[in-house]
Amino acid sequence: MTIETHFLPEPLLEFGYRQKLEHPQDGLFLYGPVDVPGTPQALHVGVIGTREGIALVEAWLKTLAGRVPTQRSDQMHTSSWPGFQAAFGVKLGGHPLVSIPVDGTAIFNAIRKSNRYDAVRSAVELFERAILDHYRVDERRPDVWLVVVPEVVHRYGRPQVAGPKDAVPSSLISERAAAEILRGGSLFPDMADEAQIYLFARNFHHQLKAQLLHKEVVVQVIRETTLDPSLERDRFGNPVRSVQEPARIAWNLATTLYFKGARAQPWQIADVRPRVCYVGLVFKEDPTPRQAGDACCAAQMFLNSGNGVVFRGALGPWRSPKNREFHLDAAKAEALVREVVKAYTRDHGAPPNELFIHARQRFEDKEWEGFRAAVPASTRLVGVRIRPTQDLRLFRPRADTPVLRGTAVTMSRREGYLWTTGYIPRLRTYPGFETPKPILVEINRGDANLVAVMRDVLSLTKINYNACDYASGLPVTLKFADRVGEILTASPRGMEAPPMPFRFYI
Repeated sequence: MTIETHFLPEPLLEFGYRQKLEHPQDGLFLYGPVDVPGTPQALHVGVIGTREGIALVEAWLKTLAGRVPTQRSDQMHTSSWPGFQAAFGVKLGGHPLVSIPVDGTAIFNAIRKSNRYDAVRSAVELFERAILDHYRVDERRPDVWLVVVPEVVHRYGRPQVAGPKDAVPSSLISERAAAEILRGGSLFPDMADEAQIYLFARNFHHQLKAQLLHKEVVVQVIRETTLDPSLERDRFGNPVRSVQEPARIAWNLATTLYFKGARAQPWQIADVRPRVCYVGLVFKEDPTPRQAGDACCAAQMFLNSGNGVVFRGALGPWRSPKNREFHLDAAKAEALVREVVKAYTRDHGAPPNELFIHARQRFEDKEWEGFRAAVPASTRLVGVRIRPTQDLRLFRPRADTPVLRGTAVTMSRREGYLWTTGYIPRLRTYPGFETPKPILVEINRGDANLVAVMRDVLSLTKINYNACDYASGLPVTLKFADRVGEILTASPRGMEAPPMPFRFYI
């Protein structure tokens, strides 16, 4: 075994006028977004929430139109926000195209029901029905919907949080009774209808997105306290929640609005080999009692442009209880990747020259045989295992700063460690709280140059259009894998989702 160290230069991003820089904020400020045909001249926003929440959004839309200075100019994390049109070349209306108020008392009573399935489903229905009713009677179509929720929805609209002690009583049948009905049926239609609620996840964010996929409604969920943290204070009069500074919020909110609403990527990876396609595998166990032991699979396809599409695969017993890993059989593996190659060929006129499949686990023989059967002989297929690690650190005894982002240690020609977090000279700091930990990168199937694969992985950490950060710790192929899987399994509609752009899931 030969251990070698490498330093991979920071990947560059491409912006308007084909200019290249490291930091998304620098590129957008100086050159604007990468040129994408069909980008609209104006972005129209729809808002749904309490009247107080709608007022907060209207105030922020006006804020986004102008400059927002940084609170500390000596910190390099965030630049001053220059204004939406200055950054993206697209006009953002100062008022929502559509505003739908939802009664705050109704939200409060719904989310506080004693049965958590009933509580989350009832809260989601308030927003879901209001949006779908608008589509039935009104021809105005916002480019993106901002769903502004009170803090009580965030507090109790998550599966890991129990309901309040003074919860509103729920008359819904028990989960055990519902499981028996879902598996064996019932002679009573009312009970069968009640049991259906247990097919929905106890997660407000994921369930709402899953329920609106069939209408291709693009949603961004925002907490009211993000827009105004003073809404909730402790007994000393201080805001309970600590949020980012206004300029950082402006960068992040505006970037996701542009990506989702304008249907265009703000930046793309520069200097990437042509006709390369990256796929991240997604697995999520179906949490509903009807499908005990089954899991949903999906593939996320990404290009150097940052464009992504999610392909839902088959539901089946993909999780091995022995090693707690997910693996497809040959037929389903072939069907899933065949859809990816078909979509790539449709958009580019030919299959990709290189197809990299990223996963958290190694690929089994039968699984890989299915993948290989789905790609033509002209496409080089490479399987890459990527996972965070806890057992390796690097220290610099003669330096005051942590290991540099981009440091790599190769243990062999097929396996190595890559520091996607660490000290960043452009920021003059390490944006983390503990000693940087690397990710493991292993070429599990096929053949490729390991350092080149690591360069690709490092580049893919800079494609996160849900924020305007310098980089993430994981490549986009895997960063959102859990969220995509959870949305697909969050409701029966999510389980039926056709191939859809990535913007519907983040």
